[in-house]
Amino acid sequence: MKSHQNYIKGQWVSAQSGLLMDVINPASEKVIAQVAKSHHNDVDAAVEAAQKAFPAWKALTVEERIGYLERIYQGIEARKEELAQVIAAELGAPISFSRSGQVGLALRELKASLEEVADFEFEEMADQAKVVKEPYGVVACITPWNYPLNQIQRKITPALLTGNTVVVKPASNTPLTALIYAEIIDQAGLPAGVFNLVTGSGSEVGDYLADHPDVDLISFTGSTEVGKNLYSKAAPQVKQLVLELGGKSAMVYLKGGDLTFAVKKAMDTVIYNQGQTCSAMTRLLVPEECLEETKEAILNYYQEQVVVGDPLAEDTTLGPLVSADQLKRVQDYIEIGQEEGAEILIGGHPLERPGYYFESTVFVAVDNAMRIAQEEIFGPVLCVLTYQDLAQAIAIANDSIYGLSGGVVGPADQALEVAYQLQTGNIFVNDGPRSPKAPFGGYKQSGLGRENGKYGLEDYLQLKAIFL
Repeated sequence: MKSHQNYIKGQWVSAQSGLLMDVINPASEKVIAQVAKSHHNDVDAAVEAAQKAFPAWKALTVEERIGYLERIYQGIEARKEELAQVIAAELGAPISFSRSGQVGLALRELKASLEEVADFEFEEMADQAKVVKEPYGVVACITPWNYPLNQIQRKITPALLTGNTVVVKPASNTPLTALIYAEIIDQAGLPAGVFNLVTGSGSEVGDYLADHPDVDLISFTGSTEVGKNLYSKAAPQVKQLVLELGGKSAMVYLKGGDLTFAVKKAMDTVIYNQGQTCSAMTRLLVPEECLEETKEAILNYYQEQVVVGDPLAEDTTLGPLVSADQLKRVQDYIEIGQEEGAEILIGGHPLERPGYYFESTVFVAVDNAMRIAQEEIFGPVLCVLTYQDLAQAIAIANDSIYGLSGGVVGPADQALEVAYQLQTGNIFVNDGPRSPKAPFGGYKQSGLGRENGKYGLEDYLQLKAIFL
């Protein structure tokens, strides 16, 4: 069994504790690797390395930093199949999705950021003042398990391009992808200390890293609950925060649109990655008179599209949840939904096989006040809600503490009008494609700041006005 070390100051080093943590394959429930169980001393060493590397990295030209990131892109491209296989093994995402929705997404977004930074204005004039955009310093990147490559990419790419140095703490469930990423970065030849990676638990390593006095900016993706905790940690030093948090996004179907497409769009988001996606459209809103037709469309989708199986099988579309804890979380919400009076159309049970498998589940007869409609389940669970008129549809969609993503399917002009009224950071209108240059981030308790393209660059820069 392979064990792994931390990457600090351009070197692979063992955790000072000498302890290791198991990495579990969620499809087999077997230990597939061990990684360093770091503690405070390891974080101190990583932050110190990043702090010392910052002045020289900041002093490089943008073109020089682009050159390093281009080599990282090439390294990911060269090892993309290996990365997809590792993501399937440690996360349980089907291999087809691991290739396109995990590694492929990371490559597309990294390339888009490289294209955007080439024309980015780091200096501009405001009357007689020169406005200079400068890096913060050391960035703590605390990343989740559900997109173990791209969630790191979304943080370190803009941070490094804008002249910051980074310390990454990957999720303890899926650290192996991050360690391959560190190997790629090492081979790209970045100066020692510019990129550092420390594995360990969130409560010990992640919290300590966020609270570290020499960290200038905290970039976190994860639950809203943890994001709120980071608010308090940032307050004493007034640290900058970039937070991408939870979601309970709505797909609004308007009469006259393509109902089959609306169902597919929502169901895809709760099937791909097992619904373990913050932007998943887990609430499907349809006119009350379309409910029976919607049920039929969902059942057809389920029969045609859902294939439960080994994540490494080419035809699998639904793999296991990431952990036993996540499986229990989904089970608990299924019970809560039934107790609240919602009805199960399909699914609702764990599968009797090795691994943390749970059936794709659809609730109907859901009221938006129910917990299953308000709280993030983070599993393959869809809630179908009905509405009487357009005003009620918009009100239901907006009746959430979250505002991360969403969709509208219907007649083009009407769908666009509804999109303008939804309180959310990303909205897909009919078959509008995602763009890696468009900003990603949320309203309300879905977070602070934006990722991707030029918008992601801006969050890692602070402004200085020089009056001439």
